[in-house]
Amino acid sequence: MNLKTKISQLLVGGFDGTSPPKEFTQLIKTHGLGGIILFQNNLEDPVQIARLTHQLQCLSKHAPLLIMIDEEGGRVSRLPSPFTRFPAAAMVGRCNSYDLSYRLGQATARELGVVGINMNLAPVLDVYTNPANTVIGDRAFGSNPTLVSKLGLALMVGLQDQGIIACGKHFPGHGDTVADSHHKLPKVSHSLDRFIEVELKPFQHAIQNRLQAIMTAHVIYTALDPQFPATLSKKILTKLLRQAMEFRGVVVTDDLQMKAIADHYSLTEAAIRAIVAGADLLLICHQPEALPIILDLLHQAVKRGALPEKRIDLSLDRILSLKEKMLLPYRPASLKDVKATVGHPDHQKIVQEIQERAGRLDQRKAKSSSRKKGQGL
Repeated sequence: MNLKTKISQLLVGGFDGTSPPKEFTQLIKTHGLGGIILFQNNLEDPVQIARLTHQLQCLSKHAPLLIMIDEEGGRVSRLPSPFTRFPAAAMVGRCNSYDLSYRLGQATARELGVVGINMNLAPVLDVYTNPANTVIGDRAFGSNPTLVSKLGLALMVGLQDQGIIACGKHFPGHGDTVADSHHKLPKVSHSLDRFIEVELKPFQHAIQNRLQAIMTAHVIYTALDPQFPATLSKKILTKLLRQAMEFRGVVVTDDLQMKAIADHYSLTEAAIRAIVAGADLLLICHQPEALPIILDLLHQAVKRGALPEKRIDLSLDRILSLKEKMLLPYRPASLKDVKATVGHPDHQKIVQEIQERAGRLDQRKAKSSSRKKGQGL
């Protein structure tokens, strides 16, 4: 690969609508791309999604594309009907069942994989310890780090056992923020001991059990790095995640166009800082026309010595290793399999089991609470 093609493998782009724009497809044809992230406005129905992912993969001659989606369940779900409507992590958390979370991961993976989506930006490994944190809320399994560790691992293994890359998020923890990083740059001031005991525990557990990818948080953690948000912090992504926690997988940034980053850094500056910090894949979700510009500017940065080519090569090795392990050989989606798999009754049954179990537990909790109140009168 030439230098531009190598750098292009570090970029993940998104686009509006159900067909990719010409400059987007041209970039994939010429230099390839690390991956593509799909959102709700890209997706009409299972057959259209399968055809879209196949079209995009056929354009990529250098390496297969990572085709990503946020399919957490609950309110963060991109897939249209008739895909199964999977429950939010909080409902799974109330069940506290490794088996149910694992089977949920498997079912999600089967519906993603059959339409050509090969990477899920899940599980959410944030520990939800702040009730004012609406950006996470029911996206988290719960407020107990041991519970989040167990169920996050189960979902991860379920996804990966079915051939879908799991991406734990948002490292090193977004569960105790108040500000929404889509709009502001949050700051967390816990001690290092607190981070180790709470926020980092689910990530460490998943890493020890072969988590393949981690997404960064656009959050400043003053005990870890008072200057830079995690996405741009070498102290967090290299010294903590790579060295102390021994993560060997792929590090994915959250969208670099979110205001937590965009209000403080240009897109090019953020991209360079993220790579230097230790990120491998840069998400640029909503501006496909920016991708060729960013590619050129990163190329110039390497040429003038502001960004070492060795650093590009490190990320490239990790990305290509993941693609070789999980995406090859490429198998196009079968429309017959699409129709047979999406919304399968077995998947609906898993959802029903989770809903019924969580409902029973909620009722017991309500009765117990009512008794305690009565005893106190």
